[in-house]
Amino acid sequence: MGKSNKVCPNCGRKMKQQFIGLQHCKCGMSWKKDIGFFERTPDMVFGLRHNAPGKKPRRMIEIRRKN
Repeated sequence: MGKSNKVCPNCGRKMKQQFIGLQHCKCGMSWKKDIGFFERTPDMVFGLRHNAPGKKPRRMIEIRRKN
């Protein structure tokens, strides 16, 4: 993927990029473009959601909870 420019506020390591606008660290912190830093929980699932048909194709990052 691309280069990361975010540094984890907990441990100081460089974060790894999963999707454009979503980065993770080994210690459990993540960063998302519109919400900033947050701590991951085991029930979080990260994925891409596609917008409605007929519009310009665009993928949005989606954070869901396992059921």
